[in-house]
Amino acid sequence: MKRALTATLIYNPLAGPADMGTTIRRVAEFWEGRGWRVKIRPTQYAGHAVVLAQEAATTGERLVLAAGGDGTLGEVANGLANSDTIMGPLPTGTGNSFGKELRIPRPSLIDHRALVEAAAHLAQGRVQPMDLGHVEGGSYWLLWTGVGMDSYLVDHIEPRSKLSKRLGPAGYVAQAFWLMPRFAPMGATVTIDGKRFEDTYLLVLVSNCRRFAGGEVLLHPDAALDDGQFEVALFRGEGTVRAFQYLWETWRGQHLDDPAITVVRGQEVTVETARTMPVHTDGDPAGQTPFTCRIEPGALRLLVPRTAPRGLFQRPGLSLT
Repeated sequence: MKRALTATLIYNPLAGPADMGTTIRRVAEFWEGRGWRVKIRPTQYAGHAVVLAQEAATTGERLVLAAGGDGTLGEVANGLANSDTIMGPLPTGTGNSFGKELRIPRPSLIDHRALVEAAAHLAQGRVQPMDLGHVEGGSYWLLWTGVGMDSYLVDHIEPRSKLSKRLGPAGYVAQAFWLMPRFAPMGATVTIDGKRFEDTYLLVLVSNCRRFAGGEVLLHPDAALDDGQFEVALFRGEGTVRAFQYLWETWRGQHLDDPAITVVRGQEVTVETARTMPVHTDGDPAGQTPFTCRIEPGALRLLVPRTAPRGLFQRPGLSLT
């Protein structure tokens, strides 16, 4: 007997540069036209998407459509971790790194129709088991957790106002360029599956995906989302000039040739810093150092559109219905 086609559409009304309410209703109508019963649930506070996703999983929903930025998608993934409920990502945020990872159409300030197009791609997609990161004593995360210059920027910039979000990526970049020279050198010890790395770092990034920096940088070109491994990128050095050099190299795809950058694959990572540093997960503030995280293989059932690049998943997917 087939499971009933029930879905919850969780969306962040503050994500992205414009009011998405009308478009969200059109997305729900699209799924209803395909025989799904859809409940629309807007988030009301930070972390609310976790609660709504957990409620959907507990009540046996087949699918949760998550409309928002990377932070909202990460919250939904956290709420659905190790459940049978499938997550369908609908990127509506400013950066939309995960949307770019899957090559999903993303709405703009003047054209919201792309979100319905994204829903159509998802409806034709496959269900794939995806790994999640898990912070010891804390939550699951979807894309990355990091400490260094990126977490420093997140700690000072987020949460941004609706006005700031209306400026899109340009607003974030302007704030980042103003803050970057204020970042002080970070002494850290990073332990990856028992192997220690100790140095001065600009960034320690534990990644569960290929892209970074709002999806604009292809940091790990060969990574898979279901291989049971993190890619841990260690950016050694200090100073604004070195930081801009790294930005230039990663933008041009030349970072893997830089001997000051080390990429290590592993399943368990501990980061300790000489001074307490903020930590981010999926672009949102997530506590302070020290922290330990582990990979949780196949913890999320993800609806993946056909637009996703080849090799992003190693295992064959299953039909949604």
